[in-house]
Amino acid sequence: MATSPSIRPYRPEDRPAFDDICIRTAHHGEDSRPHYRDPGIFPATFAAPYVHLEPELAFVLDDGQGRAVGYILGTADTARFAEAFRTTWLPLVAGRYPEPPRPPRTPDEAMAGLLHDPERMVLPELAAHPAHLHIDLLPEWQRRGHGGRLMRTLLQALQDRGVPAVHLAMATANTRARAFYDRMGFTEIEVTEPGAATYLGRTTKEPDPL
Repeated sequence: MATSPSIRPYRPEDRPAFDDICIRTAHHGEDSRPHYRDPGIFPATFAAPYVHLEPELAFVLDDGQGRAVGYILGTADTARFAEAFRTTWLPLVAGRYPEPPRPPRTPDEAMAGLLHDPERMVLPELAAHPAHLHIDLLPEWQRRGHGGRLMRTLLQALQDRGVPAVHLAMATANTRARAFYDRMGFTEIEVTEPGAATYLGRTTKEPDPL
């Protein structure tokens, strides 16, 4: 029997849905499939390693019938996560996504370059915000309050672990996402060479009502 949408912890059987959500929202918030030869590079970089390494910090927007239609995931310690990404995660996916030439020649190679450079996550300007997160919802589930509920769930989980602050990196071109993060109390963090990304952060305490 169907129930109302709800937030729940990640379960291993959610993994295919997580991959699908990531792929369908990875290109500046839009579907990445028209733009990449193998868009599976996105979940391999931005979703699957988190549920593999820190599944306790992954939460699902369940549609009420057991299907994941959105998620939030992250790490409590970015420096430790980057190390585990290289030693534990990267060997599992490097066969499918080998290290590309530099500079990359295609969008797929550019993404593979990020996969093979987890140390890019560790920036001195972000040290006061040791946790980081990723949040994605399928388009039809956006702008309905679910993103705020997911965000508050992860912020509380991080606060419970004694983590003082969290950051995220977003494509600067994704102005719709920026408006959401602004509403959730995130502010910009100045980074020396941000490239096409904008870095935002906030305390984990006192989540702002949406």
